[in-house]
Amino acid sequence: MSNLSPLLLETIKIEEGRVYNLSYHQKRCNQSREELYGTDDTLALQEIISPPPKGLYRCRIVYAKMIVSVEYIPYKPKPIGHIQIAPSSLEYGFKYAKREGFETLLAAYPHSDEILIEKNGLLTDTTIANIAFFDGVQWVTPKKPLLQGTMRQKLIDCGFLSVKDITKDDLKNYQQVALINAMIGFSIQNELTIQDLQGNTYDY
Repeated sequence: MSNLSPLLLETIKIEEGRVYNLSYHQKRCNQSREELYGTDDTLALQEIISPPPKGLYRCRIVYAKMIVSVEYIPYKPKPIGHIQIAPSSLEYGFKYAKREGFETLLAAYPHSDEILIEKNGLLTDTTIANIAFFDGVQWVTPKKPLLQGTMRQKLIDCGFLSVKDITKDDLKNYQQVALINAMIGFSIQNELTIQDLQGNTYDY
């Protein structure tokens, strides 16, 4: 592997010994390795995961052509009450292990718990999760996320989520907000404020 080859990451939920949504993580792992490294083999994730029998863990697998490391990190969700909308040209089409771009955005808005990234006038993701909005009839998620999250894809596949382009001006049309990732699943956020750079706020 070249020293310039990016390391990739899968974050997999393990709770009471159960490994969640492994088929979706395996599919993304296969696709990422094929696209970035030209591989045609499979890293069988189920063979490298030894789930702790008790507790809630974030299984952090770093890999490229081969597995680099596997960690089991006790997990506690991050409380979120304020999200700042911020424009960025950040590219994150693959789940890279390095997250400097996200960390830079978070550091730029220390008063906020999370950043909702606006790209080319459209809302995408927060730094830790895909996002979804409820319009009173259905849950919708941005059509062009920064990352095709595994839980997001599962909810689209089962028909729970619809996709559409969403701008910050659309936020007034929504009643609820949910964050989506491998660890929190589909998590509706109560008592949440989203703010744009013009100072407009949307309370949910």
